[in-house]
Amino acid sequence: MLSNVFAANRWMNAHSVRKLIVERGFKKGVAYDCIEIRNTRHKFVARDTSRRHMGVKFVRSLSYEYAEMKFRNNFPVRGKYLSFVVVALAFTVLVLWAWQENPFLSTSQSVQAWYRTSYAGFIVGPTNSSELPNTAKENTEKTYSNSSTKEETVKDSAHSEVTPTDFASTIILNRSQSNENTCSYGNGGWVPDDSRPLYSGFGCKRWLSAMWACRLTQRTDFSYERYRWVPKDCALPAFERSAFLGRMQDKTIAFIGDSLGRQQFQSLMCMVTGGEESPDVKDVGKEYGLVKAKGAIRPDGWAYCFPSTNTTILYYWSSSLSDLLPLNISDPTTDVAMHLDRPPAFLRKFLHRFDVLVLNTGHHWNRGKIRQNRWVMYKDGTRSELGNLKEIGIAKNFTVHSIVKWLDSQLPSHPRLKAFFRTISPRHFRNGEWNTGGNCDNTTPLTRGSKVEQNESSDAMVESAVRGTKVKMLDITALSQLRDEAHKSHFSIKGTSGGSDCLHWCLPGIPDTWNEILIAQI
Repeated sequence: MLSNVFAANRWMNAHSVRKLIVERGFKKGVAYDCIEIRNTRHKFVARDTSRRHMGVKFVRSLSYEYAEMKFRNNFPVRGKYLSFVVVALAFTVLVLWAWQENPFLSTSQSVQAWYRTSYAGFIVGPTNSSELPNTAKENTEKTYSNSSTKEETVKDSAHSEVTPTDFASTIILNRSQSNENTCSYGNGGWVPDDSRPLYSGFGCKRWLSAMWACRLTQRTDFSYERYRWVPKDCALPAFERSAFLGRMQDKTIAFIGDSLGRQQFQSLMCMVTGGEESPDVKDVGKEYGLVKAKGAIRPDGWAYCFPSTNTTILYYWSSSLSDLLPLNISDPTTDVAMHLDRPPAFLRKFLHRFDVLVLNTGHHWNRGKIRQNRWVMYKDGTRSELGNLKEIGIAKNFTVHSIVKWLDSQLPSHPRLKAFFRTISPRHFRNGEWNTGGNCDNTTPLTRGSKVEQNESSDAMVESAVRGTKVKMLDITALSQLRDEAHKSHFSIKGTSGGSDCLHWCLPGIPDTWNEILIAQI
């Protein structure tokens, strides 16, 4: 049995810990009979005693609802306790009233808004307690998920299969950084809007790849274009390109990530130009080293400047968000060192020029892509032989947390920079995978429903990585999950099908909404 450590308030006992496990869905089906209760200064600690030698990490927070439950069950209500409760309630009401009058008193939020449960993770690396961090922020930076989605692009030759490994598993109870005055753009619903799309799918040929321009394919149903996302508790401003360029005067917007990041980049270019040719827009890729290398199919990215406002929008290809270095530059078939704890060299070099940065990764973290690209995982400058880092899901999580931690450390030196990490874009293969007959042939909008109402992101990995940092989350996963009809699917320009693409989106389409939310958050 894995060594499991749970932090509890002073009224928790072994039964309550087991109840917590069941209610929050941690390790269902695992018996937790060997539990030891140890009294510390601020809490009881319940530990599986079957693995005493494992490193132990104490996490100090737990939702008050469980402590309150045990208080009611274990202690009869007597006069002194009742008086205490009445006084506490009166004090809470006064504090909450004061907080409403002064929202800067953020520490007075409701208990329910303070606490939420993070996902279980693997502790990678040294496990003695002296080397483990103490704060919740550090916990998330050092915690690597064992829950990985099977992700791959349409061209992937294999799938990611993450097998649980026998490492210390810690349930971390982190304090949420919620703010009632902050809009949650990911909660809301899709509504019909005949004024859509924002640009023509027949145009934008300078910026939009033909393979994603579904208006040019054999597809005949385009109802997916005529829907608009409406957040539940706030307004999403209507996009107006001249106003946007005015706001972005003398600024640079950078997208760094995989092909879904490239789609978001192309979407924004089409939105800002209205799908028009716009010959005045300058190609400034050379300024960023984005030129097509000899023998290459395409450059590593693109950069364009709108001279009227000196606004630059660029994209750089980095599907893993790690630093990739050939082990032998003279050998075209050499293995490539994949430095999981280093940001891409392009990002390190040009970060000072960016005003808005959007990162993403996800669908290249599978065995097929890693083998195809001859990636060899490195950590701390040396090849990693740690068994757990070879698990793809854990390596991905390590990289996501590492780059967010690095970026957060750079933000004080770049005060004008607004940094975002976009959550993963969902796949919609049904009845198989891309190479086994899987499809997304549905063309009827919103068969999965039209609304999203949830308190957590569907991408727990990114949510965990950005928590406690100044890097913001661009949460698009759940709202995109409802739009399975908006993928490229099996349609092609020539009318011949080479399989279904249920990963990439038709443009105009869902990535336009991602950009509307991004612009609102900027």
